[in-house]
This record gives sequence, structure tokens and C-alpha cells, in this order.
Amino acid sequence: MESFKIENLSFAYMDRVSNALNNINITINMGEFVTICGKSGCGKTTLLRLLKPSLSPYGKIVGDIYFEGKLLSQCDTKEQTSKIGFVMQSPENQIVTDRVWHELAFGLESLGYSTSEIRTRVSEMASFFGIQTWFHKKVSELSGGQKQILNLASVMVMQPSVLILDEPTSQLDPIAAQEFLKTLEKVNRELGTSVVMTEHRLEEAFAMSDRVIVIDEGRVIADASPREVGEILKNIEHDMYFALPAPMRVYAQVQNSLECPLTVRDGRIWLENYSENNKLKPEFIPKTTNCDENQDVAIEIKDAWFRYEREMPDVIKGLNLTVMKGELFAVLGGNGTGKTTALSLISGINKPYRGKLFITGKSISQIKDLHKGILGVLPQNPQSLFSQKTVYLDLEEMLSERKLQIKEIDEQVFTVAKMCHIENLLESHPYDLSGGEQQRAALAKILLQSPQILLLDEPTKGMDAHFKGEFADILRSLKTNGVTIVMVSHDIEFCAEYADKCAMFFDGSISSTGTPREFFKGKSFYTTSANRMARTKLPDAVLVDDIVLACGGEIKKKDKHNCNYKQKNYKSELNTPKKESRRISAKRIILGSIFALLFVVTTLLSISNIDILSFSNVSFMGFTTLQIISLFEIVVAIFAFFPQKDIGIKVVQAPKADGNRKRRNLLITILMLILIPLTIYMGYFFFGNRKYYFISLLIILETIVPFCLLYESRKPKARELVLISVFCAMAVAGRVAFFMLPQFKPVVALVIIAGVCFGGETGFLIGAITGFVSNFFFGQGPWTPWQMFAYGIIGFITGILFRSGLIRKTKASLCLFGFLVTLVVYGGIMNPASVIMWQNKITWEMIFSSYILGLTFDLIHSVGTAFFLWFISEPMIDIVERIKVKYGLVE
Repeated sequence: MESFKIENLSFAYMDRVSNALNNINITINMGEFVTICGKSGCGKTTLLRLLKPSLSPYGKIVGDIYFEGKLLSQCDTKEQTSKIGFVMQSPENQIVTDRVWHELAFGLESLGYSTSEIRTRVSEMASFFGIQTWFHKKVSELSGGQKQILNLASVMVMQPSVLILDEPTSQLDPIAAQEFLKTLEKVNRELGTSVVMTEHRLEEAFAMSDRVIVIDEGRVIADASPREVGEILKNIEHDMYFALPAPMRVYAQVQNSLECPLTVRDGRIWLENYSENNKLKPEFIPKTTNCDENQDVAIEIKDAWFRYEREMPDVIKGLNLTVMKGELFAVLGGNGTGKTTALSLISGINKPYRGKLFITGKSISQIKDLHKGILGVLPQNPQSLFSQKTVYLDLEEMLSERKLQIKEIDEQVFTVAKMCHIENLLESHPYDLSGGEQQRAALAKILLQSPQILLLDEPTKGMDAHFKGEFADILRSLKTNGVTIVMVSHDIEFCAEYADKCAMFFDGSISSTGTPREFFKGKSFYTTSANRMARTKLPDAVLVDDIVLACGGEIKKKDKHNCNYKQKNYKSELNTPKKESRRISAKRIILGSIFALLFVVTTLLSISNIDILSFSNVSFMGFTTLQIISLFEIVVAIFAFFPQKDIGIKVVQAPKADGNRKRRNLLITILMLILIPLTIYMGYFFFGNRKYYFISLLIILETIVPFCLLYESRKPKARELVLISVFCAMAVAGRVAFFMLPQFKPVVALVIIAGVCFGGETGFLIGAITGFVSNFFFGQGPWTPWQMFAYGIIGFITGILFRSGLIRKTKASLCLFGFLVTLVVYGGIMNPASVIMWQNKITWEMIFSSYILGLTFDLIHSVGTAFFLWFISEPMIDIVERIKVKYGLVE
């Protein structure tokens, strides 16, 4: 029986022109171990996520996916969750609790299993994976390998029939990666769980796979046993040939009639058999080349010691390091040994408490603007470098201080984009790229700095074998131009082939250093597959090419790539972002003129002390009412004459409302505007302020009813509800965070943003729940229902006005709207509420007095709302609307 059957599957993202997947037909049988490989961005991750509905991307799907004989879309959520396990690329992204035992139990708790069943399954899986020794540890205390094992165990505790893994070893050191893959093989062989895995490290994965599938540009180009796939890639001369395990590449480049080896053990046996009939020529192996001793020193560290906190143990212990100018210096070692911390010392992020550090002969403390033309740093997580909406804008940002013309900026951006193979991604959001594509985009951003020294932390993580060759050409070109490169990496094969020197980092310092041939020769684990395969016959062999030359074979050359960093002759066909022409409409001219004239009149009245309406007796914080009015008039006039661009992104418009939707909207409006105020009135006049908890819960119920009506025709995904919950949490946290400033809080601003992004019904829900939950911190009372209704109705009005297009979605209009709606609506509800709550006999004079007395607080509240909207509206609306489009949350 098949675990998965994929028929004629094609997929296209909504913001991409070409398909990510094209006519995929794959069958994965029960108990099979299938490895999927291909270049970065070829569609591997997209395919895997389509097999897990809760993680599937939003886009246009054609074709069918069957799971255990029935359409995957027809499987209920609990079945999908328990039977299809998914392990992500980054160990950190999947862990949700703080303790190991709780992480193991979390999935079962979410599925509603009994306590006894949870204990039984957790104890069994902890024993199977050898977790019992660190069962009670904090997750933060685990190594990267242990975290990934924990993720695997947390999935397996739900007893899935299929396990899907997306490059699970990409962030692990070689030893931890081997241990993880051995554990994965144990799961497949002993538990019979089907395994579908994408992987760039194919040395171990190939040998344990029943089948290998190669994808290129969204199409399957090979689907066969590992040996057959190797033969196919060799015959079609595909770039993925260079990703094959070392024994297979040696076999393909040496004429012989023996069986193709898959593992290092097979390769050693093959070499023994080959040497019996053929003479090996170890003298053909290239010798170690000595570095130029007259080179200048670029980086020097002398006896450096560092710890993150005074009470914590030292992370760097007596580190001594010398890197020459124009050298590629590779640092290897296990996770947690201090490699990344050492880079942070060189980059100036952290300072050693003992020892000295010199950059180009100067003490690092004497260098100003270290990161302007001297140091460029590519961090382990490339997402930390991205701050703009598109890749193009992120790259353009690096040139903003150079005072270049637009044509020169475009030329430099497109040159480095072509070099890093991201020219077709310039209009994409950086967070929407695959792991390998993000790595390339981050590299392009760093290269635009033209640094003298380049610090790279795991730069080949997520890179396919093809781009690794191109990346090596880029580094070679940089070295030619005198750039010094320090690289922390787990990629042994890359370091062995391209580094000038390698160093082993252990326990906070360097334990050994040397040229790649000196460094890797004779090691057991931290060495290349070629060296482990050939050490009995060819002890000096470190690279695949070494073995091939010694066997008299012909080396298959990689394609040469033009990676001249100085070259600037590339002209892209892409449309670069152009500034929008902002023509002032006749309506704006009339509106601006009217308010400008009113400003002049009001100012003259204020100067001449003419008091027409007796406003001079009313003041606020030393300003007269006329001065406040004139300030409002000039602000409106300025915004009218200087229009702003719309914020957010253009989203798909909602379809025209049918009869049922119109009736639902009418019912929602009745609930919002009539039933909830009636509930408040009935509560206070019949219960006498004694049942405010009961009234609050009634309002929440009446708020949730329209929300349920809105979703009655479909099943909302968890990601939608999570987004709304996050808005509620942020609004509550914002009110609590600014507790020391009366009325100056971001709550109304966040409710307005929610109404703009989600519509009136959801805006009311977020506002009402925020008022209720936040009062658990500020104190519940008879004012709670009033606040719930005030916040909620603001969200509702916002959604109606902005979603219908009656008000433009600009920062200026949002701020003006926020100021007015807070002053008129929130103040208009809460001021009379203060009288209704505490007075038995209510008069109009009391109501009027409440408005006058509350004006000061209302103005502070209104100014605070406008202040927060000015600073947070644009980034928040951009992020929310991008999430809506990316995950298909658009109506």
C-alpha cells in the first residue's frame, strides 16, 4: 500500500509567474526510505509542505495527493497531525516548551490523550531515542544535535505512519549529523515508518535510502535506486553529479567493471579490489603548497578570554589566532565549542575581558566604523540581515550612504545579484525565499559593502553542490582582490577543497591548525569521505580528485562561472522600483485651501483676542482652545497639500457579496450597534452594577456570534486564529506596558490596525476581548463592559470605513482618523458612562460636565493613538497583509 501517491501535481505561488512544481508523479510505498535532492529553490521544500496540510503554502494547485488510499484534503485535522510527522530544518523553530519531558508530551496533550497514555508513550520514546539521561533538562541546555533528536522524538511519540524531514542536518556538525541520520535509519528499519527526506549532505543519506528522487526546476528528472540515480546524473552530465557521495564520484571517473560503491566501507573495498589489478600512482596526488611568509597580518588574537556573564564559565579560553591578508581561513569544530563567539569578538560585537585583538595591525578598540568598508559579517541566520520588503530594496539599502546615481545603484545591485544567482528573486520578499536562496541573498548584501575582511558563519548551509562551486569562485575572486576571509563551517568537503588553512576549535580555543592536506590527513571523524575511503592505500589523498588521479582516471571538471567581483556590465530586464508620482487632486486642493484659510482666520482671532464663542476661558496644558483648533487646521491643510502613498500591499478584492452574506452583515450590524448597547443598559438599570462580570461575558458572547457567522461557510485554519489571537495579546501587552502613562497607550491604535487588516467584525472582536482581558491587570469593574464596547465599536467602524475605500489607507489618514475616533467615539462612550455608572439620577448637565472634565484625558488619549499609528501602522499593516497573501487569508 502507498503512503503517498502524487498524481500530476503542479503548484504555483501567488506572487510568482512560473510554477514551483510541474507535473509531479511520485509514489511512496509504506516503509520506504526516500531521499529527495536538488538545487536550492528547485521545489523540494514546497513539495514536502504540500504533503503536510497544516504547513502547505498558499498558491494554485493542480493535481491530486493521496494519503493511504484517500485524498489528503479529505483527511481530518487529527488524522493529518498524528499520522504525518514533520521535522523542520532549524531545530529552534519547532521547539515550543522549555523542558525536554514537556516537549515530548506537548503533541499528545494537544491531541487530547489521557495522562496515562501520555506517560506510557513518552517513557517508551525517551528510552528508544536514549533521551532518559537528559529527560528533565531545560531545552536551552541542549546541543544542536540533541534538539534535533528531541524534535524527531516529539513527532514519533504520536506514532506517525510517515515521517517528513526538510534538511534536518543542515545546522548540525558532522558527528551530530551522523548520529541523527543513524537514529533516523533506526526509526525506519525497526519501526517501519516511511521516511521522506530532503538533504544536501548525501554521503550518509544515499546509502540508507531505498530510492532517490532528483528534482530540477520543479520537475522530477530521476527516480530510482541510489546507484541508478548516480548513473543517470553522470550520463546527462547534470550539476547534481557533484553532490553524489565521494565513492560514487570516484567510481564514475575511473574506468572499471566493478560494482558501484555507495558508502566509505564499500569504497574502501572497491579500492582494494581495483588496486589488485591496477597500479596506484600516489605520486600524482598534489603536494601541500606553503603560504607566502611575507604576507601582512589581517587578524591577530592574543590570549583572548571571554564569558557572557560574570558568573558563567568561560566560552573563549586563551585563544590565539593569526590570519594573513588574502587568506581563506576555515574554522571547524563541534556545536557549542565557541566558534561563533570567536567571530563575535573579531566583529566587535563582544569584547574579551582579557587579551588583545588586532585588525590590520590596529587594536580593534582604536578603529572607528569597523563595519564601513573594513568588516563584513554573514551571520548563521541570514534572516537577521533582512529589513526591507523586497530583496532589491535590501540590496539597495547597502548603497544608500554612497551618494550614487540611480543608474549606478541599479548596476551594482544587478551585478552582485547575477553573481549570487538571485536576479530572478529581486522582487520577492526575503522571508519568502528558501533557506539556500536566503543565504545567497544575504551574501549578496554583504558583498555590496566591499569589505576588506569577510566573516562567514556557516555560509554553505542550505547551499546545493552546484552553487557551492560558484560560491567558491566568488571567494577566489575576493581573495584575488586582497580580501581576507574567515569562515566557520561544518562543511568538511568544502573546507578541504577551497580553504588555505584550517583550524580545529575545541573547548574555547584552537587545538590544531594547518593546510587542508596537513589538517585532514589521518583524522577519523573530522576528515573527508575521500580520506576515510583511501587511507589504507593512499594516505595522502584528501579529495576525490586525489583518488581519481592516483587511479589514473579522468577528472570531471565543473563548469567555470564568471564571478569577477569587479565586473559591472550586467543590465537586468527587471523593473526596478520607481517612485510614485503624487499628483494633487482638485478635492485635496479645495480641502487644503479651506483649512488653510480657517487656520489664518483662527490665528487672527487668537492674536486679536476676539472671543466670539467664549473659547478664551477654556485652556489645556497652557494652550487656549483657539490655538488647539488652529493646530488641527494646519495639520489637515499640510496633509491635504502633501499626499502620502498608500501603505500595505495590494490584495485580492473580496468577491461581491451574495444575498446570504448581505443578510449576515445586516445581522452583525444589528448585534454590534443595538444588542450590545441594550445589554449594557439592561445590566446597569436592572442589576444595579452588581453583575459586571456577567454583562462582560454576555458582550463577549455577542461579539463571538458574528465572528462565528463570518466563518460558518468554511473551516478556518489555525494560522488565521493565531494571527487574531496575537493581535489581542499585543493590544493587552501594550496597555500593560504603558500603565505608568495615563491614557497614552497603543490599544486603540492596534484595534484600528486590526480593523483595517481584518474588517469590522474581527476588529470588534479584538477590541472587545482586549478590553476584557487587559482589565485582569488593571482591575475589573462596572466600567469593563463600557470599555469593551468602546474599543470594539472603534474596530468595527474602522473596518467599515477603510475596507469599503471611504478613507485612504495612508499614515496621515490613519493618524487623523485615530485622533478623531478616539476623541469622539471612545470619549463619547466612556465620559457619559462615568456618570451612568455612579449616579442614580442622571441629568444632561452631568453628561455635559463629564465631557468637559474628560476632555484633557481624551486629548491625551487621542494624541497617543495618533502617535502610535504614525510609527507602527505602516510596518504592521505591511507584515499582516503579506502574511494574509502568503498564507491565503485574503477574503
